[in-house]
Amino acid sequence: MNPSKKAYRAAILHSVGDPAEVGIDASYEYFADGLMLVENGKIVALGHATELLNTLGHDVEVTEYKDALITPGFIDTHIHLPQTGMVGSYGERLLDWLNTYTFPCEKQFADPAHAAEVADIFLKELLRNGTTTALVFGSVHKESVEAFFQAAEKLNLRMIAGKVMMDRNAPDYLTDTAESGYADSKALIERWHGKGRLHYAVTPRFAPTSTPEQLTLAGQLLTEYPDVYMQTHISENVEEVQWVKALFPERSGYLDVYDHFKLLGERSVFAHGVHLCDSECARLAETGSAIAFCPTSNLFLGSGLFNLPMAEKHRVNVGVGTDVGGGTSFSILQTLNEAYKVMQMQGAKLSPFKSLYLATLGGARALRLDDRIGSLQVGNEADFLVLDYHATPLLSYRLKQARDIAEILFVLMTLGDDRTVLETYSAGELVHSR
Repeated sequence: MNPSKKAYRAAILHSVGDPAEVGIDASYEYFADGLMLVENGKIVALGHATELLNTLGHDVEVTEYKDALITPGFIDTHIHLPQTGMVGSYGERLLDWLNTYTFPCEKQFADPAHAAEVADIFLKELLRNGTTTALVFGSVHKESVEAFFQAAEKLNLRMIAGKVMMDRNAPDYLTDTAESGYADSKALIERWHGKGRLHYAVTPRFAPTSTPEQLTLAGQLLTEYPDVYMQTHISENVEEVQWVKALFPERSGYLDVYDHFKLLGERSVFAHGVHLCDSECARLAETGSAIAFCPTSNLFLGSGLFNLPMAEKHRVNVGVGTDVGGGTSFSILQTLNEAYKVMQMQGAKLSPFKSLYLATLGGARALRLDDRIGSLQVGNEADFLVLDYHATPLLSYRLKQARDIAEILFVLMTLGDDRTVLETYSAGELVHSR
């Protein structure tokens, strides 16, 4: 057998475009009996099994999955490593929830042993749920990001993370300074950004917890290292928007605060955006900035309903985020289940192919990584997963009634969860098996 070459046979589905731009039928490629050939961690062939099998040669091992669907690995564009231990915390809206649950939980990440333990649990949960790339908030402590990158590097995962910058409006035990936040971030960038498949994200938590001095230095980091990412929160909840207005009265709106400090750009991802207006969406599109749509947490914290049609109208790049621990599941499938309901509440439809796009290619485009991940195009890195049609008795029974791939996909996204993910592969290597 040739160990560098492996083939996988199953139903295969991936996005090739945004349904909002190219139409649903042109947005995906589907092979009812497909074959994908992987060599040295990259996809080297994709197509109908009957056409490709004869070309393989006798030394290529073929793994065949019955009653299963291969898709690209899921991409989570917004999630918090330190909040793993407080998922499902009761009874608060955003600002009280931060003070009651989040900040005390994040305090523990000053301890490298605790950070390492949670990083291991966190990555196992991601992979169990089929997420192969995530844009991750650490805590204010460098140790949280060191632990995460060390664990991700061992598994050769394509991951992005950053140390939270937070120098005001938080407990003393959880604040840095403008200078220390800059210095710590710079050291982490120098050590980790571009190492293997890892990237760094400059991470001011959100405008209320950073002074103008800190936001200025965050913008300076983006100038000094133009290929790093920037992640923060925006317009998640009404009280937060009012707070930003009071803290920055000289700015025309929430997005303008970040714009003023030079934090918008092609690798900038703003989580939530529930209460953005048309002009803000236009500005995000103009600068190439992206939004992470986090339906599970927006519902759980009572923040509101994200206006995806408005983002589409302005052609803003949008990915999907679980936002654990405001979100209540690591599962992108469950997150898409909630996204569908958020659209229903606004009288809009979310097709299963748009959902697939948001979870894969859309997320990759938001992260400017669509030349490497997000689809199963030849030349891409072999980050993919296998979804099991018989994962639960109900799923198995329901899928027997499905007429086509659109219905199969929608049922997987409605009834599916971590149990549906049979296997997860990163760069062609098996990193999770149920």
